[in-house]
Amino acid sequence: MNPARVVAFGGGHGLSASLRALRHCVPELDLDITAVVTVGDDGGSSGRLRAERGGLPPGDLRQALVALAGDHPATRRTAGLFQHRFAAAARLPGAGADNPLVGHAVGNLVLHGLMELVGDPVAALDHAGAMLGAVGRVLPMSCQPVDIEARVRGADPDHPDEVRTLRGQHQVAVTTGRVEALRLAPAAPAACAEALAAVRGADWLIFGPGSWYTSVLPHLLVPELADAIISSPARRLVTLNLVAEKETLGLSLADHLDTLRRYLPELKVDVVLADSKAVGDPVAVERAAESLGARLVLAPVAVVDGTPRHDPAALGAALVPVLGADR
Repeated sequence: MNPARVVAFGGGHGLSASLRALRHCVPELDLDITAVVTVGDDGGSSGRLRAERGGLPPGDLRQALVALAGDHPATRRTAGLFQHRFAAAARLPGAGADNPLVGHAVGNLVLHGLMELVGDPVAALDHAGAMLGAVGRVLPMSCQPVDIEARVRGADPDHPDEVRTLRGQHQVAVTTGRVEALRLAPAAPAACAEALAAVRGADWLIFGPGSWYTSVLPHLLVPELADAIISSPARRLVTLNLVAEKETLGLSLADHLDTLRRYLPELKVDVVLADSKAVGDPVAVERAAESLGARLVLAPVAVVDGTPRHDPAALGAALVPVLGADR
């Protein structure tokens, strides 16, 4: 039997949690894993590299690669190197907070260097994946960087009814206002050809967990990618967040599902997976899932210390019976 081809969408810590969970499925399921990653980051190390040298922001791509890194001690060390971030070394001359290396993750510099050297983001990511012994493939949703723009009501706390346009992933992610509309600039970026091929040939498409407006929904705003998602014969699974983030404050889990339909009305989903304690009102979430054509699956998928983080092993255990159905 051929491996189940799974494509996971997102960026940052949410996608990393999903990929680590999928790796936990591998002992029981034969999976071919592909991550399709947002390319709108404009903050921190990624934002600096993007502003100073152009090209794709590498941070979310780096995190996905590290999540898929192999278990050999050498590759684990390389993964640790990719995650190492240069801190200020105050005792060294010229190494203060304004030193150009401070704040950069080594993996961001490596990825950016590879992209410049090779001239092809996909080839550069494949090479980095080989360096890390990755047990899957990491692809950008587009080979050109994008900006995320949002119309936000109450972005200025002193004017709670005023609607403003915020530009940039970081600005949208930290807003305390209510996002009323989301778009990309450019409005129709070309989708990565390899990502399109992965989606069209997938058995499962997985959305979430993650920052809803800045990591999950952007994929639905790339026209070619949205068309491929709709036309793919794959089944679709949505993993819901444990708590609302700044950008989704005031949205219930049912509201999160409603936004998927709002931005891609043709989207049909097969399974919605939620934490059994964080789900809140299961009836409302179940109705929202049914409106997408999905059944709701509840499972304990959070870490046990009470912090709002998915536990990769627990999430993987919940995914096994879902992804393994009918195989």
